[in-house]
Amino acid sequence: MGVFKTHLRRSGYKITAPREAVLAVLENEKGHLHPSDILLKARAIHAGVGRATVYRTLDILKMLNLVRPIYINEAGPSYMRVAGGHHHLVCSNCGKVVEFDACNAGDLQRKLARKHRFVIQSHLLEFYGQCEDCRN
Repeated sequence: MGVFKTHLRRSGYKITAPREAVLAVLENEKGHLHPSDILLKARAIHAGVGRATVYRTLDILKMLNLVRPIYINEAGPSYMRVAGGHHHLVCSNCGKVVEFDACNAGDLQRKLARKHRFVIQSHLLEFYGQCEDCRN
């Protein structure tokens, strides 16, 4: 059973077939997903998934601190898992987003947690600038 499904059950939420399809998409996809992408992928699993189910499930997962919205461009929020870290290079001119994995924030995270007596569950690191295409 997936982490999201387990948390929803423990919190008293029903796991319907459409909701389970949404959870499967969120569990299996890496990176960030726009609700319309979640809807398309969830409908491939269960044809009865509606837009409202996607948004209600995302709201529940946000409330349970399992996903978070990220705002990269004007298309509205995308959603990603809270656990771990997530890193972007964002072009301030065209909005291009490049994800990268190499991150040395682990040491900083440990120091901040110790100094401020804080349990850090995840981080989001974004650098803004201009991509090569916009500079040319």
